[in-house]
Amino acid sequence: MARAAELKDQITDYLEAKNQITVGLEIQEKINERKEKIKKLLNADENDWHNWQWQLSHRVDHLDTLSKIINLSKEEKLEIQEVEQVYRWAVSPYYCSLMDEFDTHCPIRLISLPQGKELADATGILDPMQEEQTNPAGVITRRYPDRLIINVTSECSSYCRFCQRRRNIGCHYGMASQEVIAESIDYIKNNKEIRDVLITGGDPLILGTPQLESILGKIRAIPHVEIIRIGTRVPVTLPMRITKDLCEMLKKYHPVYINTHFNHPLEISEESKEGVERLADAGIPVGNQMVLLQGINNDKNIVKRLNQELLRVRVKPYYIFHPKSVKGTAHFKCSIDEGIEVMEHLRGYTSGLAIPQYIVNAPNGLGKVPILPQYLISRGKGYFVVRTWEGKIVKIDDK
Repeated sequence: MARAAELKDQITDYLEAKNQITVGLEIQEKINERKEKIKKLLNADENDWHNWQWQLSHRVDHLDTLSKIINLSKEEKLEIQEVEQVYRWAVSPYYCSLMDEFDTHCPIRLISLPQGKELADATGILDPMQEEQTNPAGVITRRYPDRLIINVTSECSSYCRFCQRRRNIGCHYGMASQEVIAESIDYIKNNKEIRDVLITGGDPLILGTPQLESILGKIRAIPHVEIIRIGTRVPVTLPMRITKDLCEMLKKYHPVYINTHFNHPLEISEESKEGVERLADAGIPVGNQMVLLQGINNDKNIVKRLNQELLRVRVKPYYIFHPKSVKGTAHFKCSIDEGIEVMEHLRGYTSGLAIPQYIVNAPNGLGKVPILPQYLISRGKGYFVVRTWEGKIVKIDDK
């Protein structure tokens, strides 16, 4: 009983903080009110709203439209006008419905809308991962011995302000040509060590289902490819794209894995829940790759709440990515110490299923490096000294 009371005391702070962290599911009524306002503005009906192609063709990418959806100060309007001369922005009507109309610190606004800080950043570079130098053919990026990426499009349903490929996104090549895709697939065929292919972009799920199936079918036909992964933010920003037809198509090419990109509990709404659960029902495991972002989720309690809510909608927290040094994104940067602190308050304080890997990408495209708090204190012949999640020092025999 004494130990139970001690453990109960350790979660009190989180339970108090949890009540201040809003999940989209908890404000669904408010989201629906915003949805109706946006539908009226765009002269849409309910069928339009649930049509992913309508959502794509009606992305909000003009200041006049945006200012009728949320309240914008003169300074914010001026910053958007200045930034859009350099970097494209666009937000799906659905994702706009998650934005707080008045709160300038709303995580969805910070993720989606240009800020003048993007132009003031002189610290980063456009391609810190050196993808241009790790491109052996077509639209491939290869950094590892047995797996590679195909970037099939530079388009997304919404353009995140911290995107690592902002040099291309929305303004470079659009959908990759059939010739370039064919060159990429031929490279995979001719390199038999490749067992894992990640289809990404941009966002591959904004391709039409037949177009996406053509790519999947050709990759699945390669005998040495064991698994196919799809990297997409569509379940978060355009969940109506996760249709029954799409899921039925994806099921034909198992094993297929999807990694998506929830960054804040506000993004977990009824619509996004339905989308990821539809994928799970189709036998497609869904993982989450959060980016640690200053002022959005660089907080142990926000990350814990996000990961716990993700498990409730059958999404496995997979990675926490440390932000990359991409030009125009310095205002999102956090310290590695902040990331370690987040991890420190996950292990032991929540389910192991809710604990992703914290990853720092090595410069110049040298790959992912996992970062953990220090649990191994010392070692000797036949023993280890470790620190537990509570900070207790314990000797473990290893004979």
